[in-house]
Amino acid sequence: MNPPNSKQTETITLDGEEVTFTEGETIYEISERHRKEIPTLCYDPRLEAFGGCRLCVVEVEGSRNPVASCTTQATPGMVVRTGTDEIEKYRKTLLEMVASENRELDVDSLRGYASQELTTLVNRYEARTGRFIGAQSGTSNTDDKNPFILRDYDLCISCYRCVRVCAEQEGDYAISVMNRGFHTQITTEFNGELRDSACTFCGQCVQTCPTGALADKKAMRAVDRPGEIEKTRTICPYCGVGCSIDLLTKEDRIVGIHPAMDGPANEGALCVKGQFAFDFVHHPDRLTTPLVRGEDGDLHEASWDEALDRAAEGFRRVNEKHGRHSVYGVASGRAPSEAAYLMQKFIRVGFGTNYIDNCSRA
Repeated sequence: MNPPNSKQTETITLDGEEVTFTEGETIYEISERHRKEIPTLCYDPRLEAFGGCRLCVVEVEGSRNPVASCTTQATPGMVVRTGTDEIEKYRKTLLEMVASENRELDVDSLRGYASQELTTLVNRYEARTGRFIGAQSGTSNTDDKNPFILRDYDLCISCYRCVRVCAEQEGDYAISVMNRGFHTQITTEFNGELRDSACTFCGQCVQTCPTGALADKKAMRAVDRPGEIEKTRTICPYCGVGCSIDLLTKEDRIVGIHPAMDGPANEGALCVKGQFAFDFVHHPDRLTTPLVRGEDGDLHEASWDEALDRAAEGFRRVNEKHGRHSVYGVASGRAPSEAAYLMQKFIRVGFGTNYIDNCSRA
């Protein structure tokens, strides 16, 4: 007998192949696991399935109409076809209608992590036919004066991923939906600016948007900057959580940050510092040469050896006069993880105490 509350493994037929599934899995989840290319625009694996875009529809034997695979749970013996000619024609028509309402389909990838999803699908299905061209939906709020998020709703397709990630993942409920039909609009409470709402500027709405309607203002400053965009996986240095991030660079400049959707600590989430606070790296006021204080009381440029000798002598003198507990270390949240490790070794091994903390621990 199966233990109480255990989920049984059953089978369905997926595109002619018998595959197993666990009770509660949707057709979309099973198809993803078996590498079936089912398109979607409203789906984010971190969110509750919504079934709004209808691109993920599949044929189920015995069902009169196609069903949304993201919201339909598999049942034993189900026979599913994910990519028949009829289904593919249906998907293309849907994409043509979605594309007909948008100001543009080709947006820069610096807008956000998922910003190329609509463009990719339109190209894949050759849906740039223009046969449904008409009025455009969405009203942009480009006058919003917040420094981080561009609200370019002329590109919005009402997938509601931004609203849902704000509510389900962040618990902020800073943005919502107003009006209906063609006049549907993403908004804040009282239709004000983001900075006057409950928004914490975590950037989650930006990174889940499949069209670039919500975009990273700071990253977009580098749209015309020469060079190819490169991604480098690293760890955010700002606190002890250890969020995984991808640094976006052009040549020798950091131009933006994407959260790592597969990051074990954050699973695509970031705070406002981890998402947007990187300007200090290239700031003109950042020190590039060691400074030591001279007999005149002013700071003067020095060599690394001179600066390190001066610092070591200061620590030695304080330790001898006041004891090991007279030294307290505070690591910088803007330093690399390796520097934080060395800092705690310096205090714990060098002075034999646990007098060490981090400026962004809280």
